[in-house]
Amino acid sequence: MVRNVPNIFKIPDLRKRILFTLAMVVVYRLGTHIPTPGLNPQALKLFLESVRGTFFGLYDIFVGGALSRASVFALGIMPYISASIIFQLLGAVFPKIEKLQRDEEGRKKINQWTRYLTVLLAIIQATSISIYLENQPITSAGPIIILPGLLFRFITVLTLTAGTIFVMWISELITDRGLGNGASFIIFVGCLDETPRAIAQTYQLVRVGELSLFSLILLGAVIFFVYAGVVLITQAARKIPVQYPKRIIGRRMYGGQSTYIPLRINTAGVIPIIFAQSVVVFPSTLTTFFNVPALNVVKEIFSPGGWLYNLAYAALIIFFTYFYTSVVFNPRDLAENMQRYGGFIPGIRPGEKTAEYLDRSLTLITFPGALFLVFMALLPVYLMHTFKIPFYFGGTTLLIIVGVALDTIQQIESHLLMRHYEGLIKGIRIKGRRF
Repeated sequence: MVRNVPNIFKIPDLRKRILFTLAMVVVYRLGTHIPTPGLNPQALKLFLESVRGTFFGLYDIFVGGALSRASVFALGIMPYISASIIFQLLGAVFPKIEKLQRDEEGRKKINQWTRYLTVLLAIIQATSISIYLENQPITSAGPIIILPGLLFRFITVLTLTAGTIFVMWISELITDRGLGNGASFIIFVGCLDETPRAIAQTYQLVRVGELSLFSLILLGAVIFFVYAGVVLITQAARKIPVQYPKRIIGRRMYGGQSTYIPLRINTAGVIPIIFAQSVVVFPSTLTTFFNVPALNVVKEIFSPGGWLYNLAYAALIIFFTYFYTSVVFNPRDLAENMQRYGGFIPGIRPGEKTAEYLDRSLTLITFPGALFLVFMALLPVYLMHTFKIPFYFGGTTLLIIVGVALDTIQQIESHLLMRHYEGLIKGIRIKGRRF
């Protein structure tokens, strides 16, 4: 890949896609610094620091700090991601939606429904946030809301919803005319926004003597090996061999080739951690909505780092890993498609037996993937307590960064290989053999 870097900008289509993606990223990052009318950014930042372990802290990481800056892009792409996941789950429950997901026209219709649901979710979230922030006490930097009331709520809902629609439009443009999946790329950019700040905070700790040089070297080694582990787990897959029979049509022989089905160890990606974290921080988030003394006990029990928090977190990650894997991978459909085209797994009967074999194989290899996700999710808690690091070194953000980076690199590689293939065809004249 490194030796092909100079060739990347020699391909006009690839060059346009890269420059377009970078331009959209610049537009998005500029938008995250445009403030929402009626909010006090300093007071909001202090409030979010006080609820860092709750859902708001998690949300702010995914939107690249846009929420703490009181930006018009405070909701980011998350309503669109939520709407997409909802329709994926509905497709696993309702056969009509699953049927629509299989053909081109049906997918266009579902994409349109996803946009409508995104707007609805953005309106609901913006309304909830505006009402919730109005009820918060005055911080040391002043009130969070400058002029509370119906006008503030209306402007906030209108501004944040419009911001979400604009971000959704940018993500679709990146998907169509840029590199990779636009929604994933925007989250990727948001996660990267925390990296310079984290490095600066770590340097400050070393400078004042709160973090020793040995601990810094050890921390760097841990992060390096974690990155390597994420790359390996993201790419790791069990290859199930598939054979297609030979067919003779006229004087030509067709088929007979061998291929394989890659069953990935981490089929579900980062979704299980996002689901599990949203559920496990829900009790502590409730305590910020309702000022009830009895709920403070719940907040203490489910505070990050507690044994019950870690246990519930790990169990939910394993559950959602298997659940979401069953949603995105259907062994029965795959077995039916193989049987329709004459494909079979050596030693396994086509049809129902093939579906059972694929399901059993995927169940076995999903477990180590789920354990790895648990490790990645609990690692930040260990690092914060061991090294006393003030920032949240998130396993979720690591998986997103590595996953999107690998997808982008693979897409660039495919463009380079395609160009190389076309160059060979143009530069070589095929001659027949003389006997």
